[in-house]
Amino acid sequence: MTENRWALYSDYFKLNDDLIQHLDSVLNSLNDPFIESRYTGFLAVSSVTVLELGLKAIFMDFSKTQHPVFGTFCEAHFEKINGRIRYDQIIGEYLPRFGAHYLSTFKIEVDQLEAQVLAIQKTSVKEAYANLITWRNDFAHDGNVPANPTYAEVKAAYASGKEIMKCLHAAMV
Repeated sequence: MTENRWALYSDYFKLNDDLIQHLDSVLNSLNDPFIESRYTGFLAVSSVTVLELGLKAIFMDFSKTQHPVFGTFCEAHFEKINGRIRYDQIIGEYLPRFGAHYLSTFKIEVDQLEAQVLAIQKTSVKEAYANLITWRNDFAHDGNVPANPTYAEVKAAYASGKEIMKCLHAAMV
């Protein structure tokens, strides 16, 4: 699996990036907090969906390069995760099955990213990613419109999620 594989995962993200571009233009001319809150919830759902697709593709690609049977097994296993892509699930459930090396590499990648972003932007990538998944779950499962996050915060959390997926990709190369 090479760096060129990242372009394939980016195709998933492009779906959401295009949506954001559209929503940016809509929300710039909209002055309706009610509608904006709905778009914010919708963006949270869409964001976690494409991040899940990216995570699945990274694991499936890696497993297929190791052995076709392993690839088939992982494809069946990851088909059932349905939004369960929290950081703790990645390091507690998914990566340990691939081995300590990949788990350790991922943690190092994310910790370096976290330190960089904290130093420059004063925000936590891990916390933003966790919040995005919480907002998605609240909106998708409970029908609760995200009350606290703004549209900009959901966008920023999605960007953090993409960075975490880049770390996962780097760990699995």
